[in-house]
Amino acid sequence: MRKLIVTNIISLDGYHEGQGNDVMALPMDAFFDAHNAERLRAAGTLLLGRKSYEMFKDFWPSLADDPEKVATFTDDPEQREVMREISRLNNAIEKVVVSDGLTADRTAPWTATTRIVARAEAHQRIAELKRGQGGDILVFGSRTLWNGLLAAGLVDELHLMIGAAVLGAGTPAFADGKTPPLRLLGTRSQEGSDNLLVRYAVGSGDERRR
Repeated sequence: MRKLIVTNIISLDGYHEGQGNDVMALPMDAFFDAHNAERLRAAGTLLLGRKSYEMFKDFWPSLADDPEKVATFTDDPEQREVMREISRLNNAIEKVVVSDGLTADRTAPWTATTRIVARAEAHQRIAELKRGQGGDILVFGSRTLWNGLLAAGLVDELHLMIGAAVLGAGTPAFADGKTPPLRLLGTRSQEGSDNLLVRYAVGSGDERRR
C-alpha cells in the first residue's frame, strides 16, 4: 500500500497563498526546498491539479541544466544545487494530473511522464494507485485537489511547513474545516530558517512516531 503525502507551505495565519493568488508571498527558503527534494526522492508519483501542474511545468524543467538561471533565485550555492536536483526529479517522475481541461498537447516537455485523469474518476484512480506498488504518491500545491482527497480519506500524511509570514488575507489552506483527525508525527526546524515543518498522520491508526 502506497502512502499519499500532501506537502505544502502555509502562512502563520493559515493561508495557502496571498491576495491575488500570490504564492510568492510565502517564504520558500532553503529549508522548504530541502524538504521538497527529500519528499521527491521517496516518491514514485507526483499528483497535481491543473493549475499547479502548469505552474511547475513552466518553472522547473530547464533548471537542471541552467545553473545561471538558478543563480537568479538564490545566492546560496547549496540551495542552488537542491533546486537543480528538484528539477531533475520533477522531470523524471511519473506525473498524474487531475483535470477536465488539460490536454496532452499542452503537457510538453513533460508529455512522456504525464497522465491526465478526469475529475469524476480521480478518487477511484487515486485509490487504485495507492493499492499498487512503488514510492509515495506526493501532492505539492494543488489546494482544491488535496482538500477533496483529505475529505475522502485518501490522504495518509499531511506535511505543513509553517512559513514565518502573516498574510492577513488570501486563500485559506483548508477549504471547509471538515478535516479528519490529525495525529502529530513530528516537527522539524533548520538552522538559518524561520520556518517550521509540522508532520501529521491523517485519521486514526497505530503508526509509530518517527
